[in-house]
Amino acid sequence: MATNWQLHPLRVRYQETDQMSVVFHGNYVTWFEIGRTEWIRSNGFSYKEIEQRGLLLPVIDLHCKFIMPAKYDDQIIICTRVTECSPLRIHFESQIRRIGQASDYEQWSLSGKEQLPGELLVEGGTNHVWVNSSFQPVRLSKAWPELYQLMKDITG
Repeated sequence: MATNWQLHPLRVRYQETDQMSVVFHGNYVTWFEIGRTEWIRSNGFSYKEIEQRGLLLPVIDLHCKFIMPAKYDDQIIICTRVTECSPLRIHFESQIRRIGQASDYEQWSLSGKEQLPGELLVEGGTNHVWVNSSFQPVRLSKAWPELYQLMKDITG
């Protein structure tokens, strides 16, 4: 299994919470998307560049397990990695974790430890399929071999 986690820090904003100061569940899906975007960017590509090449990556499956709630003003990190990649599909694993301070994240990202920092709040993932602008399946290995090879290298 891949271990190349991409971490992206956030602070929970007021508009993401309900009257109890608890994050509304739909925001976790948005945070998963932020994590995927930042994972792609950290590996030298961007969604914009992918779409300019005529490739789209729609979600075909979403899993989300809620363990503990995030609350207003919590410092969190979005943890994302690719665990499976084929010419047609890709699976992103995601975790949302609460950290004490930004320095907790900074120390972790510099040390490269295997265990993720903070308290696990939500875990899940998304499955995607590569398609063209007509939503016809595309083999990434033929449409963009360099990107496919990068993803294969990362997932082992």
